[in-house]
Amino acid sequence: MRTDLLTVVSGLAPRAVLDAVPPACRCDPVPAPAPVTEGGDILLEVGPWRPRAPVRHLVPALSLLGPGPDAFRFELTARRAGGWTPWTATVTVGDAAFRAVPAEVDGLAADIDLWIAAEPVEAVRLRVRLRAPASVLAAPWLLTLSASDLGPPGAPAPKPAPVRLEVPPISQAAEAPEIAMRICSPTCVAMVLAYFGAAVGAGDLAAEVFHAGLDRYGVWPAAVGAAARRGLLGYLLRFPDWDSAAWCLDRGLPIVASVRFEAGELPGAPLERTAGHLIVLTGYEGGDVLVNDPAAPAAGEVRRRYRLADVARVWLERAGVGYVFFPAPAPG
Repeated sequence: MRTDLLTVVSGLAPRAVLDAVPPACRCDPVPAPAPVTEGGDILLEVGPWRPRAPVRHLVPALSLLGPGPDAFRFELTARRAGGWTPWTATVTVGDAAFRAVPAEVDGLAADIDLWIAAEPVEAVRLRVRLRAPASVLAAPWLLTLSASDLGPPGAPAPKPAPVRLEVPPISQAAEAPEIAMRICSPTCVAMVLAYFGAAVGAGDLAAEVFHAGLDRYGVWPAAVGAAARRGLLGYLLRFPDWDSAAWCLDRGLPIVASVRFEAGELPGAPLERTAGHLIVLTGYEGGDVLVNDPAAPAAGEVRRRYRLADVARVWLERAGVGYVFFPAPAPG
């Protein structure tokens, strides 16, 4: 598998941002575009941007340090066979009614917070639509787009020296029963925030990222935006292989990994099966991956170890997406 990460930075040192991205996924940063206004919205448009090879899986993220916008949405058009598709859009994060844009056009389909192309695309143009005062862009920001060809990730190999990140354990079961088993994403983000010294309650974070229209707590860009409001930059990445994940862990960067599995596929997990769950990868040792699993019934049971081959199956071979957060570098 090959994944490229488009990075657009404003008010940040580009080299320092790239230093938090696995080398296999790095691309030269793209200059920040001048914002334009359309009605009551601010638009940031980037591109055309051409990945190293045609891609099918595209995941955007926005980290805007400071209070952030009232609402935002990602929009994308893709080129294949010499022609551009119409614009298509992900869901809106926040409370705003943006002008209608279709979720699926010409084989390019938005699924809540990502796009899947039926056929590989050669290039893309990406824009983020913000409902916010113009002053919001005075704060540093990072816009990213993970672009993957969805090839096979390859067999993972254990690393020789162990790595263990001391990510505080938090159980989602500690929250109100009516939401407890629905908030794996904000609970994982709360663990990583606490690791970086920006502690927040999992229930409070869940209320902040809740998407009322979808009745869900797991819209990925909402989690990245919540971390940015607490001083951490972040991106979403379709991890191409275990080496790229181990690279992040080696540098003190936990990964919030999106997994799904059937009964018996992840021995030792507190859930028997799941169509979608988030865990925090905190290190590795021998043939094991060290994990904080928020579905554990108590904080003392959150820290677990799963076999690397099992994690590769339920993560890299399936959803494959991870959130990566890191402290904001000095202004650029």
